[in-house]
Amino acid sequence: MLNNQFINKRRDVHKISSRSLNNIIYLFIFVCLPVNFPVWAGEPTYRQGIDIFVETGVDQPDRTPSWYASMVTKPYAPEFEILATRGTQGRYYPYTYAITVKDLVKFHGHDCEGLSHAAACCRIAFDVLFPDGIIDRSVLWGITGTSPCYSDVIAFLTGARLQYGNLGFFKDKKYGHAVILYREDTDVAVLATWKEGVNNIPNESVVLPEKISWTPQVSMREVMELKKVVKHADGKQKPYQVDLMRYYQWKHINDIFSHPLKESYQVKVIDNFKWEEWVDQSKKVSSPHIRTDTRLKNDAYRKKPVSME
Repeated sequence: MLNNQFINKRRDVHKISSRSLNNIIYLFIFVCLPVNFPVWAGEPTYRQGIDIFVETGVDQPDRTPSWYASMVTKPYAPEFEILATRGTQGRYYPYTYAITVKDLVKFHGHDCEGLSHAAACCRIAFDVLFPDGIIDRSVLWGITGTSPCYSDVIAFLTGARLQYGNLGFFKDKKYGHAVILYREDTDVAVLATWKEGVNNIPNESVVLPEKISWTPQVSMREVMELKKVVKHADGKQKPYQVDLMRYYQWKHINDIFSHPLKESYQVKVIDNFKWEEWVDQSKKVSSPHIRTDTRLKNDAYRKKPVSME
């Protein structure tokens, strides 16, 4: 009897010791290794339908039009199936939730042209990064121009943040209206931007070679001439011009989202991607925080549904 109790105690001590050792190893991986080191690079975190079974299409995307998001009714308005972790220290959810441009508008604060362009760029980049359609927020990094429209979209969709060191700004200003999305578990990076023909930023060229093959309802030349006046905000712009520019932008986005996104946006996989070569080092947080809300995403479940173990 006493002998059995002694053996059981030794087993308990062994369990505790093993658990402690695992925690120490885990802590070392996430704290001691450099923050910018993609820990799982090269191997997918999961394989849908093989070692994980995530149900999609179970959250209704908000495609009800409103005065601030009329574009969500258009047939090709971007929507996203997002996979996240449960709580601040949780495992993967077994379901995705849906995001539309309407959700992005609420986060950003207003509907604008840049927000819709950024969402479309992300959508076609995700098509490359996540061919199963499930966007895993726990493995994503992003780079944008300094426009708050673009950086807000990246932050909302990917979970990347400046304080974690996985949200950056392009060092080269010519990429002002482009995004890079990097998936750290597979070590794949994608550059996405608009095609020539829907771009309308004065004196800014398109950084990838493709052009549109359809004709927009709004003249991009007229919009660029109007922006040269309105965006200076120097008091010389007429109230009518301000309203006209907004109208053109609204009409342009609704027009674009009436066509397949690949007719207006383009992507390129970046070979041998290195974060430091693309990011403006002067705009990064010098001592980023360790991201902890995803560290237990692959943690083991209890042996029984009702259990204290």
